[in-house]
Amino acid sequence: MVRKSDPNLVRLIDELKVKSRSEGVSLWRVLAKKLERPTRDFAEVNIGKINRYTVEEELVVVPGKVLGAGCIEHSVRVAAFSFSTSAREKILGAGGSCISIEELMDAEPGGSGVKIMV
Repeated sequence: MVRKSDPNLVRLIDELKVKSRSEGVSLWRVLAKKLERPTRDFAEVNIGKINRYTVEEELVVVPGKVLGAGCIEHSVRVAAFSFSTSAREKILGAGGSCISIEELMDAEPGGSGVKIMV
């Protein structure tokens, strides 16, 4: 495992592991494993890809950063470690929502209906 220097990321990884054990949901463990990797290996997903592979009102989690390349034509709920400014503007402009992974854990503790995009 790579030693992380970002205290927020370390706390998030720990919370994901605890939630996975307490709820018995492997989704949180998978996200923790992906976030434990070096930051150069984090997912970088453009909103054009989110638009292509999702439908209206779908819930997507990105274990990394959402970038603003492309366009989005429907509302979608996106949870990610971070968002670029243009990606956040485009998602909100299409009627979607941008939330953190912590907020997703509170909203969907069972992890049902969540799609992971890398």
